[in-house]
Amino acid sequence: MKKQDLINKPAHYTQGSIEPIDFIESQNMNFLEGNIIKYTTRHKHKNGLEDLQKARFYLDRLIKTYG
Repeated sequence: MKKQDLINKPAHYTQGSIEPIDFIESQNMNFLEGNIIKYTTRHKHKNGLEDLQKARFYLDRLIKTYG
């Protein structure tokens, strides 16, 4: 049985055709934007509602930068 690489290729980030970190870097996103992407893309495969709440936390902080 192949052991999962929890550091470089965790299952909750490798569900699609591109890892969230690669998308975040390709779009030159900042910390807040990157965390929004990270938590929304993994919520179905890791922490569910908790990850969506974390994404909302970062989204609320990003919105405040416009005020």
